Parts: sequence; C-alpha cells; structure tokens
Amino acid sequence: MLSDIERKVLRVIGNYSAGRRRTPTVDELCIKTGRNRGGIMTILEVLANEDYIEWKRTEPDKMLVLEAWERKGYSI
Repeated sequence: MLSDIERKVLRVIGNYSAGRRRTPTVDELCIKTGRNRGGIMTILEVLANEDYIEWKRTEPDKMLVLEAWERKGYSI
C-alpha cells in the first residue's frame, strides 16, 4: 500500500504523461508536489521497487509508467 505522497506522485506522473506524452522531470515533480529533490528521489525509488514505474537513480529524469494507479489489495 502506498503512502499519500507516493500515491500523489504516481498520479502526477500518470496524468502528466497522458497529457503531455512524456514523463515529468524530477524538477517538475518537485514543483508540482512541493517536495525537495531528495524526497522525490526517495518516492521514485519506492514506486520503482513496487513496480509502478521503471526508474533508475543514475538516470533520474528517465522513467516509464507501468501502472498509473495504485493497485487494490483485496483480502478474502
């Protein structure tokens, strides 16, 4: 389950890429979320580890959206 800020960043990335046909840069994410660069890098790392995006810290402005919305975790 994603935290509120992780969910927000994922939605910003998904909406941004759908509207502009490219993913936002880390600096653009900082502006849109009000977070600093280090915070955004940490959030992107979490999203990559959870397989929502493909992203590498060595190329911070290159990302690929795998899932634009949080998965629903249903338990039976």
